[in-house]
Amino acid sequence: MLETHALAHGNAVDDHFFRCYRALLDAEDCAFDELEHAYEDGDRAAFETDLEMWRVAANRRESFLEVNGLMASPLVL
Repeated sequence: MLETHALAHGNAVDDHFFRCYRALLDAEDCAFDELEHAYEDGDRAAFETDLEMWRVAANRRESFLEVNGLMASPLVL
């Protein structure tokens, strides 16, 4: 089966891109779940560690999008 391709700001978005992005989203979701559990348990040490892991996961996802030319402009309120 042929991969689907679309152009986003001059970059190809294909099945490989979506698989990588899905993996990054899953990692971020997992990190957030751990953060949520630490918060609910009142475990400050685990919360601090999990917060950093969630930030790392979110930054990896944002970097991936930026490298592929898909970074959204910041919201101005």
